[in-house]
Amino acid sequence: MAWCSLRSFKLHAPMVDMGTALRPSNNPSPSLALVGFGCASLAGGNSLLRLSSSKNLSPFASLSTSTASVKKEAVATEKAPAALGPYSQAIKANNLLFVSGCLGLIPETGKFVSDTIEGQTEQVMKNMGEILKASGADYSSVVKTTIMYRLADLNDFKTVNEIYAKYFSSPAPARSTYQVAKLPLDAKIEIECIAAL
Repeated sequence: MAWCSLRSFKLHAPMVDMGTALRPSNNPSPSLALVGFGCASLAGGNSLLRLSSSKNLSPFASLSTSTASVKKEAVATEKAPAALGPYSQAIKANNLLFVSGCLGLIPETGKFVSDTIEGQTEQVMKNMGEILKASGADYSSVVKTTIMYRLADLNDFKTVNEIYAKYFSSPAPARSTYQVAKLPLDAKIEIECIAAL
C-alpha cells in the first residue's frame, strides 16, 4: 500500500463540474478525458476537474494498493551457512536483493571460524559474498548494509571497519551500525545487506 498526499494550490484554468460535464446532454467537449497523475486525478481537454465547491483544491490523501505483482524468489547456497530459523539466506524481489544477517560460521560445520572479532568479521564477509554470488550479484552491487556487533572494546570497531573496507570499493554502501547486547549463537558480529540487481 502507498500513501499519497497533495497540498492545496490554485489552478488558473477553467473548471468544470464533472457530474454535469459527463452527462451526455451537457457535454460540450467530446474529447474530455480523465487522466491520473499518481494520486491526483485531473480531467483533460480544455477544462480541469472541480474537486471542491471552492476555486482552491482542498488537501487530500489517498490510500491505494498497487496491482503490480512483486516477483519474489528465495536464494540459497551451500557455500554459506544455512538459515538458523524460518527465513531465507536472501530474497530477490524485483530488482533488489535482501540478504539476511550473516554470522561468522563455517558453512560445512556450522561452527564459528574463531572467537575473535577479526576472524568472525572476515568470515561474515565471505559468507555474504557467497550469497551475493549465488544471486548473480557481488560486493559492488551492495547499496546498504546493517552491522550489528557485540563489542567489548571500542577499538574492535576500528578492526571491523578495516576488514569491511577491503570488500567495498568507492562509493561504499550506505550503512547503519548498532551495538547490541546479544546476537544469535553468541556471535560477535552480524551483517545484512541490500543489493541492486
